[in-house]
Amino acid sequence: MTLQNRVDPFGHIHAIADRGLFMGNRGGCFHRDDKTLKPTHWRTRQWIYCVLEFKGRKRELMSPGKYTELFFLDEATALAAGHRPCYECQRQKALAFREALMDSGILTERPKVSDLNDRIAGEIQSRLKSGTQGPLVSPADLPDGAMYEIGGDPYLVLGGEAVPWHFAGYDRALSLHKAGRALTPAVTRAALKAGFSPVIHPTATA
Repeated sequence: MTLQNRVDPFGHIHAIADRGLFMGNRGGCFHRDDKTLKPTHWRTRQWIYCVLEFKGRKRELMSPGKYTELFFLDEATALAAGHRPCYECQRQKALAFREALMDSGILTERPKVSDLNDRIAGEIQSRLKSGTQGPLVSPADLPDGAMYEIGGDPYLVLGGEAVPWHFAGYDRALSLHKAGRALTPAVTRAALKAGFSPVIHPTATA
């Protein structure tokens, strides 16, 4: 059975066999003993993404009572979906993310992790609950690594171009659209604009 554990840039979770470059979780267990998902697809606002291998740890996916493992094509996808770097397996990345936020000026003091969770995962939770879209933006104003959507199709901004996203990777780059709906949360966009550099799946530059 293909488990429902692959996350798209909107924050929706799908049953896709490919795993992607990163894993993560949403603060706990929201799957049943038969490894199907409960109606609400998160436990808390502690939405993180992690490396696939760390200290030789092995897990059985969706074990009863354990946190629900999720998978992302790359860091840009995880960020768009409302996740942030894990402070355990990606400590240096998490610290770089925090410092970028400080440099951006969007936060006036060193943020608490709970504040980041509220502002990043909280934004995506609100969209998923209400069925609303992100704010209307000019893609030319978005930093590299951010994502936007038009008509339900997600695009990565990279090198002044729009790269179409798919679960298996990215398609050939196109010209940026004049307007679109931001997928990447506002706080995360600020970190990207201030220099935070996410890992991008190699198909984006193939």
